[in-house]
Amino acid sequence: MRGRTITGLVLGTGAAVLVTVLALAGYFLGTYQAPPVDPAWAVEGSNEVPEGAVTVRYTGTATLVFSDGDTTWMTDGWFSRPGPLTLLYGQIEPDLDAIDKGLERNLVSRLSAVFPVHSHYDHAMDAPEVAKRTGAVLLGSESTANIGRGWGLREEQIRVVRDREPIQLGKFTVTPIESKHFQFPDPKMAARALGDPKIATPLRPPVGAFDYKLGKAYALHVAHPMGTWLIQGSAGFIEGGLEGYDADVVFLGVGALGSQTDAYRENYWRETVQRTNPSRVIPIHWDSLTGPIEAPFTGPVRAAAFFTKGSDKTLKFLKDKHATNPNIEFVTLPRYDVVVLFRPAATE
Repeated sequence: MRGRTITGLVLGTGAAVLVTVLALAGYFLGTYQAPPVDPAWAVEGSNEVPEGAVTVRYTGTATLVFSDGDTTWMTDGWFSRPGPLTLLYGQIEPDLDAIDKGLERNLVSRLSAVFPVHSHYDHAMDAPEVAKRTGAVLLGSESTANIGRGWGLREEQIRVVRDREPIQLGKFTVTPIESKHFQFPDPKMAARALGDPKIATPLRPPVGAFDYKLGKAYALHVAHPMGTWLIQGSAGFIEGGLEGYDADVVFLGVGALGSQTDAYRENYWRETVQRTNPSRVIPIHWDSLTGPIEAPFTGPVRAAAFFTKGSDKTLKFLKDKHATNPNIEFVTLPRYDVVVLFRPAATE
C-alpha cells in the first residue's frame, strides 16, 4: 500500500512538473513582449493622398511598399509567419493565403519590382510568389535569384543586381549598396545564420529556415524628384559604406540590436543615420517574426527576448537617440495603411 502511495506521489509530481513545463513553454513561445518603440512615435494613415505624392505602406519586418501613383515597388514582400517550433524543428515554405491577404491589404495588384534586402527567409522567402502574382521583377543577389528559380519564377523576371549600380523604376532610382547583416553576438547563431552565405543552386521549399542563407545584405538608397531615403533592413554596417549617400529619411532596421553591445549600437547609428544626415528616422524590423500578420504589432516572442534581453536595450537606445537629436523626427508606421512620405510643395 505504501509503495502504491509513493508511486502515486511520484506520478502526480511528474504530471504537475510536466504541466508546468508545458505552460511555461506555451507562455514563452506563444506570447510577446511590448514593441521596442515609443508609442508616441506612431503615426496614423493618411486620409488624403495628393497627386504626385510619394507614399509608403508597412507590413512589418522590412516589407515596405512605395508608390508615386505611377510606379509601385516593394522591399522583401514577406507575409508568411511560420511559428517558433516550425522554425526551430520543421520546414517552411511560402504561405499562399498569407501572401494573398498581404497583397490585398496593401492594395497591391501590380508591382514594378520586389527587392529583398537579403536572402534570409524573413525577407526573401515569399518574394518569388509576390513577383509571380504582380508581374514584378525580382531584384537581389544570386542567392535571391536561386530562391526565385527554385520557386519556378521565369528567368526574365529575375535580375541580379550589382553593388552601387542604380536601377531605374519609373521616377525611382534605387541604388543597392552592399552592406553587412546584423552581427549576432552568439557565435553559434552567427555561424548558422551568416556563415557559408551563398545559395548556390535553386532552392525548392519546403526547407529548413536556415537553408535560406544570407546571400548579400544590401542597404537601398532611393532617389525620387520628391525626396531621398535609405532602407537599412538589417542592423549591420560597413564603416564608410554610406558616405556620400545623403537621405531625407532613414528606414532603420533595429532587429536584435538590443542584444549587441553599446559600442556596436553607437557605431551602427554613426554609420547609418549620421552618415546620411536625415531629418526623419523610421524604425523597422522591430516587430515579431512569428506574430499574426492580421493582429496589431507586437515585440519579440518572449522566448527570444528572455535569452537576449534585447527589447529593453533597443527601446532605451532609440529613446536616447530621439532625446539627443532634436532635429530628427522619429516615426513608426501603422500596418498596411498608406502614409504620405513626401508631399508636393504646393500641398504642404
